[in-house]
Amino acid sequence: MKKTLWKTLALMLALVMMLGMFAGCSSSSDADTAEETETEEAAETVEETADETEAEADTTVDFSAVTGSLTMGTGGESGTYYAFGGVLSNYIGQNTGLSINTVSTGGTTANIEGISEFLYDLALVQSDVMTYAYEGTNSFAETGANTDFLVLGALYAETVQIVTLDPEITSVSDLAGKSVCVGDVGSGTYYNTVDILAAYGMTLDDITPIYQSFGDSAESLKDGKIDAAFICAGAPTTAVTDLATSQTVYLVSIDDEHMATLLESCPYYASLTIPAGTYAGFDEDCVTITVKATLVCRADLDEDTAYAIVATIFDNAEAITELHAKGAELDLTFATEGIAVPFATGSAKYFAEHGIEVETVE
Repeated sequence: MKKTLWKTLALMLALVMMLGMFAGCSSSSDADTAEETETEEAAETVEETADETEAEADTTVDFSAVTGSLTMGTGGESGTYYAFGGVLSNYIGQNTGLSINTVSTGGTTANIEGISEFLYDLALVQSDVMTYAYEGTNSFAETGANTDFLVLGALYAETVQIVTLDPEITSVSDLAGKSVCVGDVGSGTYYNTVDILAAYGMTLDDITPIYQSFGDSAESLKDGKIDAAFICAGAPTTAVTDLATSQTVYLVSIDDEHMATLLESCPYYASLTIPAGTYAGFDEDCVTITVKATLVCRADLDEDTAYAIVATIFDNAEAITELHAKGAELDLTFATEGIAVPFATGSAKYFAEHGIEVETVE
């Protein structure tokens, strides 16, 4: 009986030991398998990362290798084009191999013509007027289409500001019989003035038009030589800011009825409100219209240069904002929406990398 019991216990012990050995072998095998799987997955990840890095390297331009000397047409020295254009030119020059010289000009029309005459390689223009030029419509119907330029990207909203020091001028209709600055001859501001007056059933014949730059019109207001001035520029505008330091400035709003008329006849405009406080002593919101300040280039500007310029601007919006407030408006969607003129291929390449397809001439 005892012998049988001991034999049974011995068999059970042996069985337990054998099961333990099998379990140990199984655990070791599983661990080895898991380790092999993790090693294979890690290798695949490294390989995929290397492939992605290589792919990125294939599309990245060496900006220091993008060299050349370019000229940018801007606007009057008291306007936003000149100030912001200078900031962009300096920043691009510091972060690429390019050297960009900014020059003061008469504005959009002069800049477009300057590109055709090989005076400028880059220029700041209003989105509405550049569309007229490219399509040969409106003010460019007689001279014909100008396709010597392409778009790099829209930069910020330009607002049409009707500035006066006369508190009795509260409507566009009140400008009748007044001496009013309408911008330089052929400037974007000039065409904005014509469109706004038309919405009120008026023409330039209903006012005494004075053709001056932003800075000169501000001085004329201060000296009492004119009653009001149309200024199309990003708000706040240097000329108006300076004027507001010594005078009480009023901005004339476009009322709802005439705004509807204007937008129906000129769909390239959009309504925009300039908030109170934009200028010293300016304590009421002003409802007006806006277009886009757009950076364009010669149609034959090479792809790498166009790419480097656009990438340097839009990849560094935060840094540019520290240099000029308009940098805060740099936005990829804004830069590409509602643009009727084709983009340069280098610019289109940059936006495509960010999931935005734009029209090109190709």
